[in-house]
Amino acid sequence: MTTITDIGTLINHNPEIHGGCPIIAGTGVTVRRIAIWYKQGYSAEEIADQISHLTLAQVYAALAYYHANRDQIDADIAAEEAEGDRLEKLHKTQKLS
Repeated sequence: MTTITDIGTLINHNPEIHGGCPIIAGTGVTVRRIAIWYKQGYSAEEIADQISHLTLAQVYAALAYYHANRDQIDADIAAEEAEGDRLEKLHKTQKLS
């Protein structure tokens, strides 16, 4: 007998993990991380190979969540990149002092 998985159970939010952003259930892998790799040209299969503890179904669930909430996830990615840039500039400034 096969087991049916409700895909709604594959993504969740936990305020104690990554500030409550969407993650693949049972892992600490964020949808944002999957979306970044996808936007860099990785296929779902390649992402699942690189993060070997994820199933292909989990990666596709993250991608479906990303596409359904693209504006929000893209805004999160942009904010994360801006914060990284800010910290890098701060670090460079402190090294020169």
